[in-house]
Amino acid sequence: MKADKRSFIIFTKHRRLKRLWQFFFTGWGLVMVASLVAGALFTRQLLWTPISAINMTDIVSNQFKMTGASFAGTDSNGDPFKIRAASGYQEYESPDIIYLSAISGTVNRKSGGQKITDNISARSGRYNRRDRTITLQGNVRINSSNGDRVLTDELVIRL
Repeated sequence: MKADKRSFIIFTKHRRLKRLWQFFFTGWGLVMVASLVAGALFTRQLLWTPISAINMTDIVSNQFKMTGASFAGTDSNGDPFKIRAASGYQEYESPDIIYLSAISGTVNRKSGGQKITDNISARSGRYNRRDRTITLQGNVRINSSNGDRVLTDELVIRL
């Protein structure tokens, strides 16, 4: 089998050029990797990026976002509840609190031996998992199955 004379002409005839070529690309490759690692270490951010247009404080503070959030359960009396929200997020510093927007839901309770269903809606709210409370804010409306109606700016529900 005969070797093709046209392949890699630069590398076979000019060994100095081949060495210079290898040094240039190997050296610059190492420099680029070292600069990326050094940048991440000096800024002490795990999500280091050379793009300055990204707001890293917003990304780090709002790590967990969800749309169409929904959760259900039972309160301390064993009565069921269901809460839905258009969107929700958790902040990195306070993982026990979930911030919600455009909230609606139902809460069941017993009063005088009668089962009452409350339909609740609000503009925004916070669910505290540790305290098991939901704080609703902004145009909070409650329509009960027994005919009661409530309109308030803030409501705290203990589960």
